[in-house]
Amino acid sequence: MNQGDPLAQLRDIHLPEPGGFWPPAPGWWILAALVLILVAAVLWWFWRRHRRNRWIHDAKQELARLSASARSDNDWFTELNALLKRCARQRYPDQHPDALSGSQWTDFLARTEPTLERQQVEALVNAAWRPSPGIEPDQARALAERWLGGQKC
Repeated sequence: MNQGDPLAQLRDIHLPEPGGFWPPAPGWWILAALVLILVAAVLWWFWRRHRRNRWIHDAKQELARLSASARSDNDWFTELNALLKRCARQRYPDQHPDALSGSQWTDFLARTEPTLERQQVEALVNAAWRPSPGIEPDQARALAERWLGGQKC
């Protein structure tokens, strides 16, 4: 054996093989679990919100159906008031709006959507029983749309 150069007998340093892609480190598992939980929570929140506000979509479809047959007789305004009462009962069940009528119903509509003009609300409510309505069907429809637009859960 050659005893002259001990360094010549050493082998080169070999680095270990790089770590594989799988399985990931525990930190990545925790991050993936947190992201999954966050995505599930956001989807659940949107689904509940959509389900809570489904009645608004249904009411707008009913309002569109009513608008297609708009006429200036008492029956049409009675149907519109009934639609608004069903919506109010859905949105404010603890206040029992379906039992309201006249000035109490007017106050309720004006209180729950402050952008509405009180005179128009009174005309809409009273048009169901007055011989000549004080509001046009298009104005009543627009008022109902504005009220529905402000009723998010």
